[in-house]
Amino acid sequence: MNKNYNILICPLEWGLGHAARMIPIARKLREMNYNVIIASGDEHLALFRNELTGLSYINFKGFKPGYSRYLPQYLFLLFKIPGLIFNIISEHSRLKRIIAEYKIDLVISDNRFGLWNKNITSVYVTHMPLIPLPKPLKFLEPVGVFLHRKIIEKYTFCFIPDMPGDINLTGRLSHGLRLPGNVRFVGILSRFMGTEKTFQDPLKIAHNTVILSGPEPQREIFKQKLIKVLKDKEPMTLMLEGKPAKQGEIKRNGNITFYNHLPASGMKEIIEDSEYIISRSGYTTIMELVSLKCTALIIPTPGQTEQEYLAEYLAEKGWFITMSQNKIKEGISLIPGNVIWEDKINSQSSLLLDEVLKELLEKIHKQGHSKKTGQ
Repeated sequence: MNKNYNILICPLEWGLGHAARMIPIARKLREMNYNVIIASGDEHLALFRNELTGLSYINFKGFKPGYSRYLPQYLFLLFKIPGLIFNIISEHSRLKRIIAEYKIDLVISDNRFGLWNKNITSVYVTHMPLIPLPKPLKFLEPVGVFLHRKIIEKYTFCFIPDMPGDINLTGRLSHGLRLPGNVRFVGILSRFMGTEKTFQDPLKIAHNTVILSGPEPQREIFKQKLIKVLKDKEPMTLMLEGKPAKQGEIKRNGNITFYNHLPASGMKEIIEDSEYIISRSGYTTIMELVSLKCTALIIPTPGQTEQEYLAEYLAEKGWFITMSQNKIKEGISLIPGNVIWEDKINSQSSLLLDEVLKELLEKIHKQGHSKKTGQ
């Protein structure tokens, strides 16, 4: 298997999390001397450029549903379904042209439904084969599982970034379901895995950390609510805004210091040295905190049922605490920034990813051999 395969990675453009969790996969593939090409919109491309060298890039914007300031997220998404279907068809068509132009051997799609192709090996990445619905619509969840299964079956493999056993982070989103035979659990995916503390925090004083994530307008609403509560509190707060296109810019407001973006090494150091951490309950953020053996106050995006479920599930396990966004103004309850996680989560995740990538690359090799021999 010494061919220098061309591997296309395409994350969903719904917050930076889908791109961030592709970084450890891209890093592993680069270490194996494969040619990795990132295809996404400008913000995601900026994140990869900041974190990894030796990659190629294609501007391949995807579906960006966004959030509503007023409507529940599930209702807002219902209105977006025609646009989503059009995007699936158009990106599936464009993928064919990209495969031909760049001689792609493998495409890895993080939650982009249309990026499969029958002529090459393809991978679909998702942490929720079951998409949770609000209580009035819960009876429709099996329909969603069925439709999602049909999408998963279009791909050669489906990677679920979680542990396969009882110690897992996704709960019923990916466990207790009848999953297709092409599903593989790959362990948690964190950009912090394999990084060292090379960033020197010039402040070197006690601090809390806020990790902002997700698309607008809810990101800004969340930010402003926290500013009102934290700007006069001790110790100082470091707010990580997750804007990779504006790396290095620092601002201050009262007792809050804002970093537009930090490299993974800097973000890792600030998080690990925090007294307290506040974040959304987005799944990539959860995986990254667990990889650093940290806990946090997690506040789900209003109306986003996946985040609401994860916050409740992880709080019930005692791994995180949670509260709703509309209660921030009443004050926030914080917990220490470190807990004792099972060491085997990180070690087993690394082993799982290595095993699955080995199986994947063997599949590509066999597919290429079959084409050459005409079988």
